[in-house]
Order: sequence, then structure tokens, then C-alpha cells
Amino acid sequence: MSVAEQMENIKRGAVDILLEKDLEEKLEKSAKTGVPLKIKAGFDPTAPDLHLGHTVLIHKMRQFQQLGHEIYFLIGDFTGMIGDPTGKSETRKPLTRDDVMKNAETYKEQVFKILDPIKTKVVFNSDWLHKLNATDMIALASKYTVARMLEREDFSNRFANQLPISIHEFLYPLIQGYDSVALKSDVELGGTDQKFNLLVGRELQRDWGQPPQTVITMPLLEGLDGINKMSKSLGNYIGINEPADEIFGKIMSVDDNLMLRYFELLSDLSLVELEKLKASIKDRSVHPMEAKKRLAREMVDRYHGAGAGEIAEESFVRRYRDNQIPDDMPEVTFPAGGEKQLLCKLLTSASVTDSNSEARRAIKQGGVKLNGEKVTDENQEIECVGELILQVGKRRFARVKFK
Repeated sequence: MSVAEQMENIKRGAVDILLEKDLEEKLEKSAKTGVPLKIKAGFDPTAPDLHLGHTVLIHKMRQFQQLGHEIYFLIGDFTGMIGDPTGKSETRKPLTRDDVMKNAETYKEQVFKILDPIKTKVVFNSDWLHKLNATDMIALASKYTVARMLEREDFSNRFANQLPISIHEFLYPLIQGYDSVALKSDVELGGTDQKFNLLVGRELQRDWGQPPQTVITMPLLEGLDGINKMSKSLGNYIGINEPADEIFGKIMSVDDNLMLRYFELLSDLSLVELEKLKASIKDRSVHPMEAKKRLAREMVDRYHGAGAGEIAEESFVRRYRDNQIPDDMPEVTFPAGGEKQLLCKLLTSASVTDSNSEARRAIKQGGVKLNGEKVTDENQEIECVGELILQVGKRRFARVKFK
């Protein structure tokens, strides 16, 4: 690929490229010398499972990998024990070494569902950070002022609201930045919320006499509610280790507009194919549901193997066809998030039943289905995210969306 073609692929879905001119020069030098660029992205193993939100960065790494560059998947086993303060209104509780290493092992297993294991270097930042002594840490801390740290929105908000900021939290961006020095990275990828930390890496590389890395920020993927960042704690996530039918069904519940964003950030469709798809949906030659099926098949194939998507689709279609779910059912929208809600109350709120007691009775009698599956527990609770199909008997339906 020419440098212009590489840049077009790299720009796909990206929010910032700092600096774009620097990246073009690096790509040109790489093409002339045959030396690949070092591409780095770091992940603190704070939870055992990866979801599609995490894979936005990993998918971008894969694009660089396909362009012939060197990928460093950095597991922040050292930084994970500090806790990234980004976007937090209070100090994170530190993880134990055992927790971090247990989660790190699952990351290694899951990431190779996207990246080529032969061409990926998995590194742990404890390998170089454990070697820093007290003198080294003081020297690192001297590179930034408190005033500069308070330029970060989350720190400045906490300071303005007289909320505590621990000294070790100021060290986090410096330590993450030092990772770039240790690896001599040419490019670092991160979410838009990591922009401050990524730029610190550029400055520290200058201090160490290295060419500053190019920073590429990617958007934070919205979850099934279409509003909040995908998060396990909010329950609006699609886990890459979830069963194939679960992944397929969740993607089918995604809002039509959000679906195109998922295509842009997660799909292997080329830019030309993506534009064709957008145009065909706009002129109604392709129904949004068919486009969602295409996306769902691709995601299931990626995380469960070739052919798994087609099987999941057949299961999905059969489930809905057998239950004769109509396309023109009533649609109700409720606020997303918050505490779980009893299914019986949701049935009443969506006007599928006239009362909670009627809903409970229908559940006991086996007359209630949720997304085509029979429900038998009258105390079943529902996560208030995404989209659900409620059915009572053969004739009463409602499509419930949480936004």
C-alpha cells in the first residue's frame, strides 16, 4: 500500500492523529527502509473479560498489523495495581498482584481472536517499571508540575469540588508515558479519554532524546443503551467470550444509527464497501435488520470461528419466526441504566399486561416470552439496557427500548 492508502485506513474511525504530518513522515521512512513502525497500546487488566468496546483499539492495531507494522500489546500489570484515575471522581481501589495476573492471562487468550499471535509482541510494563528505584521515580516525577496535572479535566474537577486526589494518581500518567520511552514506540493508540496520558508519553520521549510518538485516539464505543460508554458495570456490553447466540442477539438489538458506528469501528468491511452499505441503507435497498445480521455474523465468526455466525443467525431467525413475532408491534421507550427491574412490572409499564398480578399469573402459566424465550420465574429481573421483545400469549407484543 502507498502511504496515502495507509493513511486512509489508519484515519478510519480515529478522532485525533497528533501529529498527522509526523505519521506520514514515519510511514514514508518505514516504506523506504523496510523497518516497520512500533505500534503500542496498553491495557490495564482490571477485569477478566474483554468486550467490544475494548476491541475498538485492538481492531485498529490489527489494521496496523495488516499494513506490516510491529504490534506491542502492552499489559499494564504494574499500572493496574495503581489504578487509572481517568474519568474517575474518586481514587480507585488498588488491585492485588494476583488479581492483575489472573486477568492478564485471560487478556492474552482473548486478544488473539483479533490479532495474529505470531506477529504480536505481548509485553508487561512491570518488566521495566519494577527496575526503577526511588531516585528514578523522583526524577520521573520532576518532569511534570502539579499545575500541568491539574489541566486534566477529571483532576481539575475533583480539585474544584474539594475531592481528594492521591499523590500516586499524579504518577499514573508519568508511568504510562514512561512505557513509551521503554518501548521507543513510534505510535501509541488510546481512547479519547486517554489523550492527556498519551501526550505525556510524547513529552517524556523528547526528554529522553527520542523522536516523539504519534498519538492516535479512538472513540469510546457506546453500549447497547446507545448513550453510555460500553461497560460491564453498566450492563450495556457485548462480551467477546459470550455464547454465539448471545452476541448475535445483542447486536440485533442495537439501534439502527449505532449499528453504522459499530460497522465503522469494528468491521473488516473496506471503506468502499462501508460507503456502499451506508448508501444502500439510506436509499432503502437494504433493510437495517439485514445489515445488522451481516454485522452480527461477522462478529460471531470472529470470536467463535468461521461459520458460527451463520448458525447463530439461523437460530435467531428460527426463534423469531416460530414465535411469529410481528414487525409492526407497539414500541415503548424507557430511560436506560439504573437498577434492574422486575419483568412483571415491565410488562405492565409497556402495556402488555394490565396489572402486575396479571403479569405474574401469565408467567406462572408459561405464557410470557422474553426475546422469544419462555420465562418461568415470576421474580425475574431485567437489565435496563438495549432492546427487548416482550410477548404475552400469541397476540400481545411490545418492543421495549432503553435509551
